[in-house]
Amino acid sequence: MKFAVGIIAVVLLAAAVRQASAVFAPLALALFIIAIVWPLQSRLQAKMPKLLALALTIVVTIAVCLAFASLAAWGFGRVGRSLMADTVRYQALYGAMVTWLDGHGVSVAGLWAEHFNVTWLMRTTQFVTGRVNTTLSFWVIALVYVVLGLLEVEDARRRIETLGKPEVARVLLDGSAATAAKFRKYLLVRTQMSAITGLLVGVFAWITGLPFALEWGVIAFALNYIPFIGPFIATLFPTLLAMTQFESWQAVLALFAYLNIIQFVVGSYVEPRVAGSMLAISPLVVLFAIFFWTFQWGLFGTFIGVPIALAILTFCAQHPSSRWIADLLGGSKQLSVEKS
Repeated sequence: MKFAVGIIAVVLLAAAVRQASAVFAPLALALFIIAIVWPLQSRLQAKMPKLLALALTIVVTIAVCLAFASLAAWGFGRVGRSLMADTVRYQALYGAMVTWLDGHGVSVAGLWAEHFNVTWLMRTTQFVTGRVNTTLSFWVIALVYVVLGLLEVEDARRRIETLGKPEVARVLLDGSAATAAKFRKYLLVRTQMSAITGLLVGVFAWITGLPFALEWGVIAFALNYIPFIGPFIATLFPTLLAMTQFESWQAVLALFAYLNIIQFVVGSYVEPRVAGSMLAISPLVVLFAIFFWTFQWGLFGTFIGVPIALAILTFCAQHPSSRWIADLLGGSKQLSVEKS
């Protein structure tokens, strides 16, 4: 009975989180950012007034986010203009594909006319415009949460310490500290692996003679922050350009295969050894977290899914009654309570 009630509670909680994504998603991002930047805030406010330290921390955070967004926009913009300039070639490739499929009894033209028309194009444009406005609002709300959260960190710690239940206070404090440490480790490792992946992809594109080698490296660096889905997209775009640059399909497929090998080696071999046992987590849990939170919160959920899973497992490891969950899904006993 308890198990059934627990399952029902989890389902209802997931439904509530999905319905209230406009509230919970910015809050989740804000908590993640607070965990990352709190050491900076703490060091600054030890040397200067708290509000001045907060202002400097927010300025640095915004500058890093804008620099990352500008870098990604530059890479996508350069490649996008090139793809648009090759519209004639892609049209010819599309015509050849339609002819080949028609010759094998598959009618693509009718399907294209049925689903891809002016009405569909208008709806898509409106959707993209709406998503841009929603994203801007999302980041503004998250920034407000970050500002208020950084001001509340020390007060929240004192309130937790004065709770009447010492065990609850210990779980909250130890779990929060361990989760914040894992978040910082996760972002550091993800940045290192993204830089390595971007460098390898850029060098490989330059060696093979694929145009925009630097841009492909930047795109691979940016998309590598999104596990599984990002690296696949980062290999798909260069392959799309290679279709108009290389003479044979074999060369295009070889390029796609080699790019995926780079992503696989870095993500599945190098990264686990760099991260160590501190971030040990079952690959099945990683994949489930990505798809589950993508379903819940869209593209943002794809990025934040793994940190949320890390946080849940870390808090589970703080109490004996739930530690078995961390041991089972964490892939390592290091997810148990860590005492320094």
